[in-house]
Amino acid sequence: MSKPFLSIERLTQKFPDGQGGELTVFEDATFGIEKGEFVCILGHSGCGKSTIMNILAGLAEPTSGVVKMDGFEVSGPSLDRGVVFQNYSLLPWLSTLKNVTFGVRARFPDWSKAKVEEHAREYLAMVGLEGDVVHRKPSQLSGGMRQRVSIARAFANHPKLLLLDEPFGALDALTRGTIQDELLKIWGGTEQTVFMITHDIDEAILLADRILLMTNGPLARVAESVEITIPRPRNRTEIVDHPNYYAIRNHLVQFLGQRSKELAGQPSGGADQRPTAVSIDKTEPPEKAPEDPAAPLRAVNE
Repeated sequence: MSKPFLSIERLTQKFPDGQGGELTVFEDATFGIEKGEFVCILGHSGCGKSTIMNILAGLAEPTSGVVKMDGFEVSGPSLDRGVVFQNYSLLPWLSTLKNVTFGVRARFPDWSKAKVEEHAREYLAMVGLEGDVVHRKPSQLSGGMRQRVSIARAFANHPKLLLLDEPFGALDALTRGTIQDELLKIWGGTEQTVFMITHDIDEAILLADRILLMTNGPLARVAESVEITIPRPRNRTEIVDHPNYYAIRNHLVQFLGQRSKELAGQPSGGADQRPTAVSIDKTEPPEKAPEDPAAPLRAVNE
């Protein structure tokens, strides 16, 4: 059996508890993400979602375990992994355009200045930023515009893995919906692998191929991997009419509201902590075509 594109193997993170002991955030977490998948992770605050993302980004070292991407162990930051944070993290002294070209030049050092700028403008246009706005500094942009720049900057670098840490959490509902649609449009065209933290159940159902569910911490674990059995492309105004939508949503709400507490605090005992695969499908199978009464009878043992 071949390994997935991103393989998380027996990942454990412990921190000092301030009293001479250790606090185990999670231990022996083991799961995989296929190339081109869009995976969201849901869980209550303190379960270790951001810690997992920091480890995937190479911004933190796990206590034990390993992360492999495309067959190679992840160690330290890399241009192969792009990160979009909730707080935008733009360089305040650079314009919108230069915030994007800064990373593109590092990613493609052999490109000419004109090609770098053309490439950056292309991705800014994908998130609806064109014209004079590309010359504005971050302080001259709205929160929604800043997050668009962050997303354009991340995709423009063509990372193999894109990590999104609650990128829409600080935005109003209308702006969030618009940027979600733009994110799906870009992802659909690039087929990059995406791992996203969110607290929004409806957002996760709209965006993800699979949703990973974490129990409460400490001693949290990735308990379930829920397949989103709703075909793409998805439209936010139509997705609620799909037979699987509320069945999936109710399962997620029930897990986060009840089962995440019931399953919390269970030590691994040294075993891999793999999520249980969950697939919910309420669609009716296609009806069989009626038999033709005029068809000739046939012997059973011809």
